[in-house]
Amino acid sequence: MELLKKLDESKKFICSKTELLPEVGVILGSGLSSVANKVESAVRIPFQTVPNFSKSTVEGHSGEIVIGSMFAKPVFIMAGRIHFYEGHSLKDVTYPIRLMKHLGIKTVIITAAVGAVNKEYQPGDLMLITDHINLMGNNPLIGHEGVLQGTRFPDMSEVYTPVIIEKAEKVALSMGITLKKGVYLATTGPSYETPAEIRMMRTLGADVVGMSTVPEAIVASNCGMKVLGIAYISNMASGILKQPLSHKEVIETGKKVEIKLSELLIKIIKEI
Repeated sequence: MELLKKLDESKKFICSKTELLPEVGVILGSGLSSVANKVESAVRIPFQTVPNFSKSTVEGHSGEIVIGSMFAKPVFIMAGRIHFYEGHSLKDVTYPIRLMKHLGIKTVIITAAVGAVNKEYQPGDLMLITDHINLMGNNPLIGHEGVLQGTRFPDMSEVYTPVIIEKAEKVALSMGITLKKGVYLATTGPSYETPAEIRMMRTLGADVVGMSTVPEAIVASNCGMKVLGIAYISNMASGILKQPLSHKEVIETGKKVEIKLSELLIKIIKEI
């Protein structure tokens, strides 16, 4: 199969750079790439040097794989991600997840910057994703390659693993960090949503909205991986406040929360 051939090529390249066998995979959202600086004995690999990998072009995403250890646990960190709105296919967007599976990784933590649809949320809040709504108009499992690491019709009732969510809550509680829990709604972007669309999303039951995460979570779940989703509120969604939205605000909020989120991620990785 073409996909398996590509994954073998990527795995061979990664294994030529490090002998570590990662146990946990992490995808870092906008403005959070510096979290990777916490990795010990880090090996840094730019996306574009990995066979069959796509290059990230978005500000706030350094675009490199960082492999090393946290609490003596081998980790595979994506410092940045590949987005659908950059013009990549969802197969390209989710290829890193498939590579993680091919490397033997069993748990993936997906982080993302989001806009708050729920008016009770505030910029800087952290939210555990308990479920999602896919309004991207596409699914990463479409095509024959979708069944190579999973099943044709996977169950999506528990994409985000309850036992991992519970562990994350306990870690946050021990650190005095308050975590929201809610539903992530995904759109394609790159334009932000209109006020009317945000009202619709609130009616549908969404708490936050973003332009990533869901394709990766779908593939990870289908691959049999445990999934933890952590979103940080970078801004209030369109129409809630009387101010325009900007990616600059996303990056600035990311810088404000990265220390807290970094410490939380490190301790969660230790527990799982």
